[in-house]
Amino acid sequence: MGFFSKDIKTLDDLFVHTLRDIYYAEKQIEKALPKMIDKATDPQLKAGFEKHLDQTRGHVERVEQVFELHGVKAKEVNCPAIDGILEEADDVSGDVDDKEVLDAALIASAQAVEHYEMTRYGTLIAWAKQLGRTDCANVLAKNLKEEQATDRKLTEMAESKINLQAAE
Repeated sequence: MGFFSKDIKTLDDLFVHTLRDIYYAEKQIEKALPKMIDKATDPQLKAGFEKHLDQTRGHVERVEQVFELHGVKAKEVNCPAIDGILEEADDVSGDVDDKEVLDAALIASAQAVEHYEMTRYGTLIAWAKQLGRTDCANVLAKNLKEEQATDRKLTEMAESKINLQAAE
């Protein structure tokens, strides 16, 4: 089903499609994070990625809960956007020899992922509310809050230490 597919006729159809998109994205992120953990050299960054891997598993479970609440089958649709972000992250981090620069690249890549997720969750929450599904919106809001907190922590790490070390 493409974004402008004939299968999307209503806001509900669009909500379900986008829910399937973020479901796919979260599962791809869950697969990619162990590689990022292995590549990270800063102990704080490594620990942050490990924590986010645990959170991502919870995000998958919450998305599955929203599928159930909404009465539709939990399934994925391919998301070329997250595939591209993750591919670029892998490409960029594969080309960096300096460990401080590598950590800065990993943070930048992780933030690109976080920003994608935040846009999706924000949209899904708005649509869920419009559809009268505050139950779904409330579950999705938990994921959004965790994504925003992760983004803030990554910014703090980058600005207080990692980017400074990479610039030396």
